[in-house]
Amino acid sequence: MPELPEVEVSRQGISPWLTGIKVTRVVVRDGRLRWPVPGEIQELVDLVIHRVRRRAKYLLLETDFGTAILHLGMSGSLRVLDIGTPAEKHDHVDIELANGKLLRLNDPRRFGALLWTREPAEAHALLAKLGPEPLTDAFSADYLRERAKGRSTAIKLFLMDNHVVVGVGNIYANEALYAAGIHPKRAAGNISAERLGNLVSEIKRVLAEAIRQGGTTLKDFTSADGKPGYFVQQLQVYGRGGQPCFHCQTLLSEVKMGQRTTVFCSHCQR
Repeated sequence: MPELPEVEVSRQGISPWLTGIKVTRVVVRDGRLRWPVPGEIQELVDLVIHRVRRRAKYLLLETDFGTAILHLGMSGSLRVLDIGTPAEKHDHVDIELANGKLLRLNDPRRFGALLWTREPAEAHALLAKLGPEPLTDAFSADYLRERAKGRSTAIKLFLMDNHVVVGVGNIYANEALYAAGIHPKRAAGNISAERLGNLVSEIKRVLAEAIRQGGTTLKDFTSADGKPGYFVQQLQVYGRGGQPCFHCQTLLSEVKMGQRTTVFCSHCQR
């Protein structure tokens, strides 16, 4: 699944082509996504996209009269192409623009979404109860310490709860916990304030570096310009279960937590 850095890279890739441009047509070839593409999406036609914003893993195409909400799901991707470019398999939606370009949503597994809301985007049911963005000041050591207080939930699962903080998905939770030296199964409420502060710093560092590098290369994802990300070359633990830890040479452990693969070093993380 594309994680926050991949979605942010997509936002950066498509934004210059969409911002300030009028939508001329919306073509829905197959609206059977995670939720059916609503007929109201046609209200986007003749509106100018003033901003392309990201909230968690959602992309928001904002106009004066409503917002299109995009989610890439498990395998979705976006491309900016010339109008008239032939559609391929799984190219489900095109948003055509007055500059001769189109934004194309491809989604083989159909877990993505394209929705429309006339209300402020943050009031939408999908966004209303989300936690803070991890790369903002709202996600701080004090905040995480207060949220973790008394919680017995494993810290990795705690970090992946979008009500606590958005966008810390499986890959980057693995990486940040390793960098902070914290065992993924340790109870969130049993971690010292100092270590939680270090964890916040590592989450911000790992995510920012992933965005800078262009997102992690996943088998189902390439960035908006068609180039894969390169941060995968720097992953310390994710995808390396059974291989030596780069720091101590202990073989990395691999377990399932919340049905997601978790990789850690039993020596370096406690």
